[in-house]
Amino acid sequence: MSKANLLCRAFVVVCLLQAASAQQTSYHITPLHPVDQLREQALKLQPPRESGDFLPTDLVELTHIDPALKLDIRYATANNFLGTPLYTQARAFLQRPAAEAVARADSELHALGYGVIIHDGYRPWYVTKIFWNATPNNQKQFVADPKAGSRHNRGCAIDLSLFDLKTGQEVAMPSGYDEMTDHAYANYSGGTEHERHRRAILRAAMVKQGFEINPTEWWHFDYKDWRKYPIGNQRFEDIKP
Repeated sequence: MSKANLLCRAFVVVCLLQAASAQQTSYHITPLHPVDQLREQALKLQPPRESGDFLPTDLVELTHIDPALKLDIRYATANNFLGTPLYTQARAFLQRPAAEAVARADSELHALGYGVIIHDGYRPWYVTKIFWNATPNNQKQFVADPKAGSRHNRGCAIDLSLFDLKTGQEVAMPSGYDEMTDHAYANYSGGTEHERHRRAILRAAMVKQGFEINPTEWWHFDYKDWRKYPIGNQRFEDIKP
């Protein structure tokens, strides 16, 4: 093989590695206040009071329902939009019917050569409070207002993407996870044809199982019965199997 061909191949490999690295690195903002300070404040507060006849909370660990699911819980690491860990454990929970629906979607996606990779599920309310107080006003459309609680707090929202079953690698989408730009919109027309196609495959599988897409986040899906569950504030370590 000629030296020119070797150099060309080396260049392609470097480009592919850079693309993979970029896909795995979360979008980042500069928090309005130090996250440690916001965490201390949020842990002293209580979620908003609600009235209604809610179903009992039944949070289950997603990997117990479907061991084939892959986890990449960004909020348990510094690889998230705030650049610091928010969770003490890299785990994902949902209300049982929602968890079972994700497992069904994952099973169907396997036939297409993809698996589901989970970035977040149930989120304690105090973390939503941190997100809100840390995010600049011009980007608050990407975070939930803690005054109403979020669907993540109810255990009925999930952030997820696809990975290739052959390589085990997360696939590229029109934006990265938690990217606070219009590239993250569910109907964003940019990106490549393959990226949009994979986004559509994920969306179709989730909608079929009773989820609705968040219009500003292609990775965020809400389970149809989210209104039936109360806002939760349990830390992961306090959730019993």
